[in-house]
Amino acid sequence: MSKKIGVSILGATGPVGQRFISLLADHPFFEIEAIFASQKSAGKRYEEAVNWIIDTPLPASVAGMVIRSLNEQVPTKIVFSALPSDVAGNIELQLRSAGKYVFTNSSSNRMRPDVPIIVPEVNPEHLRVIEGKDGFIVANPNCTTAGLVIPLKAIHDAFSIKKVLVVSMQALSGAGFPGVPSLSIFDNLLPHIKNEEDKVKRESKKILGKFEDGSFKNAEFIVDARCNRVAVRDGHTEVVFVESEGKFEIEEIKEVFRNFKGMPQKFNLPTAPEDPIVIAEDPLRPQPILDRNNGKGMAITVGNIRKDEIFGLTFTLVSHNTIRGAAGGSILNAELALKLGYMKDL
Repeated sequence: MSKKIGVSILGATGPVGQRFISLLADHPFFEIEAIFASQKSAGKRYEEAVNWIIDTPLPASVAGMVIRSLNEQVPTKIVFSALPSDVAGNIELQLRSAGKYVFTNSSSNRMRPDVPIIVPEVNPEHLRVIEGKDGFIVANPNCTTAGLVIPLKAIHDAFSIKKVLVVSMQALSGAGFPGVPSLSIFDNLLPHIKNEEDKVKRESKKILGKFEDGSFKNAEFIVDARCNRVAVRDGHTEVVFVESEGKFEIEEIKEVFRNFKGMPQKFNLPTAPEDPIVIAEDPLRPQPILDRNNGKGMAITVGNIRKDEIFGLTFTLVSHNTIRGAAGGSILNAELALKLGYMKDL
């Protein structure tokens, strides 16, 4: 592009906001023009207000930027939202009404009938709901769902899914900062994450469903989930069980995974991994510490692919929850929407 497009980041000081800043600092399409956070941070230089906790350096281009209040006007057409769900809903709707293009990580508006939940390799056709709109909201899913639906899409296209059960072991960064108290998680596992299981069940069916006659129609197969918090910094691990209509051999499943590509790969979008699904043949993989950064944090690593006596198929996956499952997923959504012409005035 001859000139980069200015973007704003809401919730810029939190873990997901920090990921946005890290990933957008040298982006070929977008340039950070304004950053927003809560009233306690507003008016401060970013480097003074932020507790930088992610594993890349704070970009010098953003360090001196002054944080704006959420009450101030957003100057750019494209807005990336990393706001907590309890404050995001109305703010995002107001921005949409003002003609902004909002790409959000919040759960607040995901299930609205006029908001698509997009994983670009899985359901780019759902973007048709925003066609011709002066302003819109595009959501990416819950971070657990984001990793799950990519291999499920590959399987469903080839063998037609009937049932899915997923058991997650979710990283601490998914709880935000400061997150889970150390005495609750050290030497421990928490077998419940509020609202998480319902999000996985509802969102995955919306994403893997169809957009027909101007509305979303959920996938008809059954999805169930059990979600756990574990003492891992980044990277969600999920053990997945799938029952399918079609018969298969394990080598066929692996071949389906290897060959799986989507629009982001076709268009060679800058945030897209070359291979959305990476197969780990070592029985001790995937592991969060070794595999979460595959494809620069945007690939889903799948291993221990084998037949299951109850469901038929089981495998383990690892995905980076704050990159593919959050900021990176939103940025890829914006890249695709731009490429497909849904932001024609930019």
